[in-house]
Amino acid sequence: MNSTNRTVVVTGIGATTPLGGDSASTWEGLMAGRSGVKPLEGERFAELPVRIAALAAVDPGEVLPRPLARKLDRSAQFALIAAREAWADAGFTGKAGEDEKIRPERLGSVIASGIGGVITLLDQYDVLKEKGVRRVSPHTVPMLMPNGPAANVGLEVNAQAGVHTPVSACASGAEAIGYAVEMIRTGRADVVLAGGTEAAIHPLPIAAFANMMAMSKNNEEPEKASRPYDTGRDGFVLGEGAGVVVLESAEHAAKRGAKVYCEVLGQGLSADAHHIAQPEPTGRGIAAAMQNLLEQTDLKPSEVVHLNAHATSTPQGDVAELKALRKVLGDDLDHVAISATKSMTGHLLGGAGGIETVATVLALHHRMAPPTINVDNLDEAVEADIVRDEPRPLPEGSIAAINNSFGFGGHNVVLAFRSV
Repeated sequence: MNSTNRTVVVTGIGATTPLGGDSASTWEGLMAGRSGVKPLEGERFAELPVRIAALAAVDPGEVLPRPLARKLDRSAQFALIAAREAWADAGFTGKAGEDEKIRPERLGSVIASGIGGVITLLDQYDVLKEKGVRRVSPHTVPMLMPNGPAANVGLEVNAQAGVHTPVSACASGAEAIGYAVEMIRTGRADVVLAGGTEAAIHPLPIAAFANMMAMSKNNEEPEKASRPYDTGRDGFVLGEGAGVVVLESAEHAAKRGAKVYCEVLGQGLSADAHHIAQPEPTGRGIAAAMQNLLEQTDLKPSEVVHLNAHATSTPQGDVAELKALRKVLGDDLDHVAISATKSMTGHLLGGAGGIETVATVLALHHRMAPPTINVDNLDEAVEADIVRDEPRPLPEGSIAAINNSFGFGGHNVVLAFRSV
């Protein structure tokens, strides 16, 4: 590691997910092994081959004032709600500058989305066709921009060190957190709000994913549809929401007396160069990202006791990830408690890395690994320790955890955290 790199810690968390409207209720849902997947009601979903999704437990319209909500795409609404919780949880009481604990030019915002304001785009196109040009909202462009969530969070807290939006499909949220770590390590910022958001539960994206054969069609039993590692898994379930963390240099956090959840060790990155949508079957690219993580940090495989897997519940992807883990970690994989929280939240696409980072941070903080539900018949190709049905205590002492996120296009991002 470069000796000039600064230690980065997590000082705040926020989330709004299919399991709860904040991080506490989301964690409670994870610990209870509760599924957030439900039937999709309404005529516009009736003819779809997939009629289930993991809708947010609390609609953002119930939280945000109507004048503000109508100017934000649903993805930005989720991001703002999660960011506000994380900001307050970190102990900040106002915008940078107003709160003297952080200067605006030392604060950043990195919030990712894999698809951006797709609901705004599609709904406003319907308005154009059905009601004419003059009825199209003047807020449409700022609402549909993929950088809209990051920009609105940046405006909320007066972030002037930089506002960024990495877009790498389902790895976007994790890549945002990795980017934020580098902002702090290189000295560009002291504090960064980082995470991912997504809101794409709309007939067109669902029809498109379904026609790719990527989604589960288990409409009869929604709660059992997302089933990573099970022999009957048949695709992911679409979810929505956001997860945001406050990252901070350890020195800055100590000066203001902030509580610290854990240390962020760093990230590992790679690309498959295999296929635009299919996972590389041997896990070669994932293994490269894991190896990159080990080379860029002081993490030792023997330290890793927990992993929040990408595990979307697809036949190829779940096994490829485990092959990669075995290749890099070897026998050390045997003492890693693996959780696949998408079994409960569904797959939030670009928001997945955000909420799963929140889950990983809380797993270290509470020293409990969330369960993986719906694994009735474990695939015999799974040669790893899957935490099934019930949460599991994690060891005492200094321990580390990993969060994996992979995306269409062959993007691989691996994040690592250590207890404090």
